[in-house]
Amino acid sequence: MTAHAKPRTARHEPPPKPLGTRPALVAFANELATAEGWDAATLRRQLAAASDLPKVKQLILPASTPSAKNWAAYRDRFIEPKRIDAGATFWDEHAEALARAEAQYGVPAEVIVGIIGVETFYGRITGGFKVLDALATLAFDFPAAHPRAAERQAFFRSELAEFLRLTREQGLAAEDVRGSYAGALGWPQFMPGSWRQHAVDFDGDGHINLMASPVDAIGSVAHYLAAHGWKPGQPTHFDGVTLTDDAAQRARLLAPDIKPTFSAAELAEAGATLPEAARGHAGPLAVIQLQNGGAAPTVLLGTENFWVVTRYNWSAYYALAVIELGRAVKTRYQVSSAGSRTGPDGFSGATGSAAPQVQ
Repeated sequence: MTAHAKPRTARHEPPPKPLGTRPALVAFANELATAEGWDAATLRRQLAAASDLPKVKQLILPASTPSAKNWAAYRDRFIEPKRIDAGATFWDEHAEALARAEAQYGVPAEVIVGIIGVETFYGRITGGFKVLDALATLAFDFPAAHPRAAERQAFFRSELAEFLRLTREQGLAAEDVRGSYAGALGWPQFMPGSWRQHAVDFDGDGHINLMASPVDAIGSVAHYLAAHGWKPGQPTHFDGVTLTDDAAQRARLLAPDIKPTFSAAELAEAGATLPEAARGHAGPLAVIQLQNGGAAPTVLLGTENFWVVTRYNWSAYYALAVIELGRAVKTRYQVSSAGSRTGPDGFSGATGSAAPQVQ
């Protein structure tokens, strides 16, 4: 700071105001309380006291000037050394649960690890918003500037109801639960409705706890993907596809986006050159194009399993980041596991024990 510079004062934002007893909130509380057998007056007071959060409304809006999509930049946010190292540690600590989830649900451990790594950096970043406040804000004061305001507000009103059911079922104080600005919860960032429908007690303690049990998170992610149609043994995608130069044909192939639509034979007939592994694929394929800023786009063929990953987050960029992070973590885990088993002399690195190591 120079001698003449004035010290910067901290910017104090006014405290958020309670939502209050607006008609939509009162009607929602009365209807939900009647359906669930709860006390309507208590629920009205609880929701009316929830804070209307300006930050949540700001975050839910699309960027006013969207930046150009760039897969390479997006990839670098997630497939980076610290996250890969954390993932390998997570795998090492929960190898039994990951193997059990893969055996039970058919979802590869690397996909489960990739999702938890992208979602919360293996439990490090689970969100600091009060979920009741966030969901109530989006349910009753959703920003009208959003291009799908009515649809999204209805979704969050539904998730608020699911959250209130969930907290009662789990014995949680709704006012104390924290998560993302959109109301996602715990290690796997499940929305309340997904928690109630797909979460499982995978650690066998008689209680589902996605906030504090990474083992429950592992089983729940696998169950979620299986419930959405994961096909064991099927690859997620094929690299190395080349599309035709015919603009009309390219546009037709790219139009369905992430939805698997075309057979391998139909793609070939449309002028696409397929990698050998994809030519014998029996199921439908999606032609997915990821932008790389000013560089040439990345083109791949997504299978039905790629589509299943996008049911977690409807984005090809997200799905490919999950898949590539999972692969990178698997490689790191395998290398570190091999190193721990074998010392420089070629024998087991364990000392002072004749018991075999459990892998």
